[in-house]
Amino acid sequence: MIQTIKDTLFVAIQPAGYPFIGIAAAVTLLLFVFVQPLGWIGLALTAWCTYFFRDPDRLTPVREGLVVSAADGLVQSVLPAVPPPELGLGDAALPRVSVFMNVFDVHVNRIPVDGTVRRIAYVAGAFVNASLDKASEANERNGLVIDLADGRTLGVVQIAGLVARRIACWVSEGEQVRAGQRLGMIRFGSRVDVYLPEGVAPFVGPGQRVIAGETVIADLRGQEPARLTERR
Repeated sequence: MIQTIKDTLFVAIQPAGYPFIGIAAAVTLLLFVFVQPLGWIGLALTAWCTYFFRDPDRLTPVREGLVVSAADGLVQSVLPAVPPPELGLGDAALPRVSVFMNVFDVHVNRIPVDGTVRRIAYVAGAFVNASLDKASEANERNGLVIDLADGRTLGVVQIAGLVARRIACWVSEGEQVRAGQRLGMIRFGSRVDVYLPEGVAPFVGPGQRVIAGETVIADLRGQEPARLTERR
């Protein structure tokens, strides 16, 4: 019980957020000095900025073949879609799980499966609402192709949103990665698409909340059909 309370109250902060938190705190201090009523607004914004950059550890299932969510948030869609051309995954539609992150979700993204990063492709673009399907093609994005041990490939695409203006990627081409490993971050409010290998059935449905590095979204070794979901 004590450990649970501690983990809830004292969550690690992603170092990439320190400059933003520091700037917000400095502005808040100036507001308290010169325009005190506005200082309370600055304090609230500083608290939110600190909350935004939280980076909690995750308990990742380690059984071979499991694919975990790459992002915290709401499953926006689960449908076949042609991957962005820069990934080089072909013109055939693949099972795609899209997760939308609002400004209150943890924004540290995670590697969904064990493998080797074959390609990283950044594409400049627009900043339309990330919840719209056209965001997969129109928005600024950063894509990864991960080669799996069995010869198949998986694609992950970080997509900037209406407010997001910066995509950070913390892995490099040729790097061996593990499921649950920190992949990068998008500021502020955005979306992550995972393109599963052909024939792999997603385990999640639209409207479901998922946790990066923890929620299993597919099983590369499974034979069952896609799981259907309904609101009850």
